[in-house]
Amino acid sequence: MDGRRTRVNNRPMQRTREPLDTHLLRILQILLTEQSVSRAAIKLGLSQPALSNSLRRLRDITGDPVLVRGKTGMVPTARGLELLAHANDALNAIERITQPPGAFDPARTTREFHLGAPDYLDAMFLPNIAEILRREAPHAKFIVHPINADYDYAGGLEDGGLDVVIGNWLEPPPQMHMARLFDDEVVCMIGSQNPAAHRELTLKHYLELPHLAPFPHVTERQSFIDGHLASQGLKRNIQMTIPYFGQVAGMLLRTDLIFTTGRQFAQHYARYLPISILPSPLPFPPMRFYLLWHRRCHGAPEVVWLRQCIAKVAAMLQASLDDGRQNPPARHSDKP
Repeated sequence: MDGRRTRVNNRPMQRTREPLDTHLLRILQILLTEQSVSRAAIKLGLSQPALSNSLRRLRDITGDPVLVRGKTGMVPTARGLELLAHANDALNAIERITQPPGAFDPARTTREFHLGAPDYLDAMFLPNIAEILRREAPHAKFIVHPINADYDYAGGLEDGGLDVVIGNWLEPPPQMHMARLFDDEVVCMIGSQNPAAHRELTLKHYLELPHLAPFPHVTERQSFIDGHLASQGLKRNIQMTIPYFGQVAGMLLRTDLIFTTGRQFAQHYARYLPISILPSPLPFPPMRFYLLWHRRCHGAPEVVWLRQCIAKVAAMLQASLDDGRQNPPARHSDKP
């Protein structure tokens, strides 16, 4: 060999292609599903330059552009659509190989779990889940994906980007497996400095007060509160809308706004801040939270274990909520 390119039948030998590993398979799947480098980068937790480099590698490995520019964005090639089906099959097969039924041990697993949940649950529920998961599976990784109107949680459950989703819906998606977690009573939160915190809240006054409201968590649907009000022919006076529940307490302490929410959320802040909790002036159905998962992982031992952990936390929270209704915390403005 003299270092020059060897020729066979007067043709240069083809360069050995890079092997396709599980990481690249997953990138291929998400790229073809999202049809956008930027969205795929966010979903995978990678930088756009890193993902663009992976796309170049995939094009070299497959010998196909995979994604090309269309009129409204990136579109998969015909070969790309075939590759997506192959990638889905391959990743499902790898998961079955690496985690055979009955072989799951939480204490030893290094699996990456993906949970979708609204940030409404950040204050109490998710920290309690984190505690039990860290105790039982210290080597596993847990990633919480924020659920909002722009996030396709149903698609995430279907393509494996999510293992489970927690949320509250007036009508849960019928195509998913579902388990009821807990019910939360609807109450009103208001800063204790607000004069409205110290008088009876009538329905007329409630509808007239300036309301703080979150963006709906589901595309093209009203929030749970506004959906029920609309069913009664009522509409509240929403003066400010925010994307994150973590902003609520600060807004209430510095404004004349009122916030309608679940007792679990309200009680958490009323324990530490001058926040008053008022009963709702009209009956709402309870805010019912569900756990959703896709049939593809219904019997997977690791996801069954995850669902059981979440159910334990939900049972403890429900007991706490029931006790809170019987023994509500004193308002900060009340004297002991």
